[in-house]
Amino acid sequence: MTEPSALVSSGPSQVWRTPTGQPKPWLVTLLRPVGRVLFRTAFRMRVEGTEHLPRTGAVLLAGNHTGFLDGPLVWAFSPRQAVFLAKSELFVGPLSRALGWLGQVPVHRGRPDRTALRRALSVLDGGGAMGVFPEGTRGAGVLEEVSDGLAWLALHSGAPVVPIAVLGTAEALPKGGRPRLRAPVRLVFGPALTLATTGDPRVRRTVRAAAEELRVALRGHLVASGWSHPGRESGHETGRDPEAPVQEKDA
Repeated sequence: MTEPSALVSSGPSQVWRTPTGQPKPWLVTLLRPVGRVLFRTAFRMRVEGTEHLPRTGAVLLAGNHTGFLDGPLVWAFSPRQAVFLAKSELFVGPLSRALGWLGQVPVHRGRPDRTALRRALSVLDGGGAMGVFPEGTRGAGVLEEVSDGLAWLALHSGAPVVPIAVLGTAEALPKGGRPRLRAPVRLVFGPALTLATTGDPRVRRTVRAAAEELRVALRGHLVASGWSHPGRESGHETGRDPEAPVQEKDA
């Protein structure tokens, strides 16, 4: 059987952290339009496909992850207020309180975190929107691998998954650099996906099959949205074709 603790994203997390502020929905309602104005002022924003996001009911938002701006941009421009899984390292000092006010959920990478997935599932069970960057950490954003956590949430909640292509954020705010004002940034929401994978969601093989189904679909949306790699395919870096299914390994 597969427990939520086995499905968290990989990465370092040395200290167990929790938000120090309580959610303030009114603050989210106030800040989202402010964020949209600021982002449109700083960058040449294009937001497409928002009609694909269901206006009611549980839904998962899943995007590629290349830059620090990805989460704030999707949070601000999503047609619906969404709660996001955010790396626990952000929950420090005043930022921990602010993220708590915004209702964000810390996920402790590289260690079991039943709490994060259970909290995310409770958002979905309540008919809310939950945002996940299933690659687990910033990188090339090519969706060669996705964590099982997204699949676990989709299987257990029955919520559709709306793919989001986030393009241009790594260039707009380079890691360790300054923002490039008026750099082009695009958010492309795709049609909602419903898992075709069937089986017991408590079984690891089922979760892995669902994760691969989602990876292929998210990757397809990314490519269809106009993403391109200097080498066309990141397989030049990894030695494998990113479009090919990942070979399943038995636990």
